Amino acid sequence: MKKAEEVAVIVQARLSSERCPQKMIRPFAGSTLTEVMTRKILNSKVIPRENFYLSVHEPELKEIGHRLEVNVFDRSERSALWDGGPDSHIKDMYEWHNKIPFKYVVLISACTPMLENDTIDRFFKAYLNTKSDGLFAVVEKKNYFWNKEGVMISKWPETEAAMNTKAVEITYEAAHCLYAGKLEKIEKGIWMGDFQKPGDIELFPISENEIYDVDYEWQFPIVESIYKTVNNL
Repeated sequence: MKKAEEVAVIVQARLSSERCPQKMIRPFAGSTLTEVMTRKILNSKVIPRENFYLSVHEPELKEIGHRLEVNVFDRSERSALWDGGPDSHIKDMYEWHNKIPFKYVVLISACTPMLENDTIDRFFKAYLNTKSDGLFAVVEKKNYFWNKEGVMISKWPETEAAMNTKAVEITYEAAHCLYAGKLEKIEKGIWMGDFQKPGDIELFPISENEIYDVDYEWQFPIVESIYKTVNNL
């Protein structure tokens, strides 16, 4: 069991995206992606407001945090430009790992506006109750998959002569929106834990409808349209 006061909640954003420039401050359904996610955290029924940080570098993003009166972690330019290359280390991107007074962290993607408030709260509560240091959101899949050599890696149900997704065993796909881990492990290059060690990182299934990610230019208007429809805007 973890205590709520031990767990920081961080939304990290930057303006250096090359695939969808300025996406975090562009008008989005009468707001911005950064503000939409920040308000979701502020509306939480379980996350203490003082535990929440908006980790940003650019003045435009800091202004959003100050206007909404949340903790703003002053992200460095190096962190904002982190590219994940061979000379990179995750402690450079997650540089708050040894600068905030917490033992654990829940990191929430700022680019997934369809993520529901209740899902965020359930993830936070699940992390408090898990025995593992890591928790990772996934989407349940029942389908057939092959590796790059064309070899089927899904187990074909012995009772099925033809493809039947209802009969195939469940697999999980990364949701890329909710993560949790122990802060001190980041210094060692470990984020959440070891996926090769069963139980080291627990999986948290969420709905596929919540993981629409604004990563490319063409996705921005599509996700905005879906968001407006779902929220009657």
